Amino acid sequence: MVADRTVENKQDWSAQRSLAGEMRLLIVEDDRDAADYLYKAFREVGHVPDLARDGEEGLSLALEGQYDVLIIDRMLPKRDGLSIIGTLRSKGISTPVLILSALGQVDDRVKGLRAGGDDYLPKPYSFSELLARVEVLARRRGGRGEDTVYRVGDLALDRLSHRVTRGDEEIVLQPREFRLLEYLMKHAGQVVTRTMLLENVWDYHFDPQTNVIDVHISRLRSKIDKGFAQPLLHTVRGAGYMVRDGAR
Repeated sequence: MVADRTVENKQDWSAQRSLAGEMRLLIVEDDRDAADYLYKAFREVGHVPDLARDGEEGLSLALEGQYDVLIIDRMLPKRDGLSIIGTLRSKGISTPVLILSALGQVDDRVKGLRAGGDDYLPKPYSFSELLARVEVLARRRGGRGEDTVYRVGDLALDRLSHRVTRGDEEIVLQPREFRLLEYLMKHAGQVVTRTMLLENVWDYHFDPQTNVIDVHISRLRSKIDKGFAQPLLHTVRGAGYMVRDGAR
């Protein structure tokens, strides 16, 4: 049995109704009983699940649908769970993934997380624990999302792999430059003040007139904008800086 229903004490699922609001979920599970159980349980607590019975169907739905969390069994027919996750991550899809698996050893969990999974729950499991973990993943993204990949125009920053690209070109950044760009892209379209940068990128709490910001902004601009027709990093005179797509 996949889920340890004795742990649930046959409690009413409605009593566990989510505090995180309605979520759209994709369950990729080839065991029909387990899949039906999860489908019913998630519906009972107010979420909207879709089901896929094999890896190919699961990948297709994950690529086409807008889901808050993916729940993927590791061992599936046609395409295994880690292959699904790897394909999604290679295409820049950062939807959180919770891996379900009968393979529960430390090495198995590490392999799943390194393949791009965000959480790993061995079988058998309690539905209440599964629900809590799914809600945590959704909250980390701020409902639909604090993304692990930020995009502004043709500039992309992957927070997990620390890879930055613009178009087809990979951009190599120093750690502080990466943190600076990450913060600017997180607030894309908004003015970011020097004080905000000092407090959130450098952890400094002193005179915002220090030139450390100017030096790093100049270096960053030379890396992400130089040689490209459209600048993305803008100075807002008297206010701060902004990353946005399109000059105005």
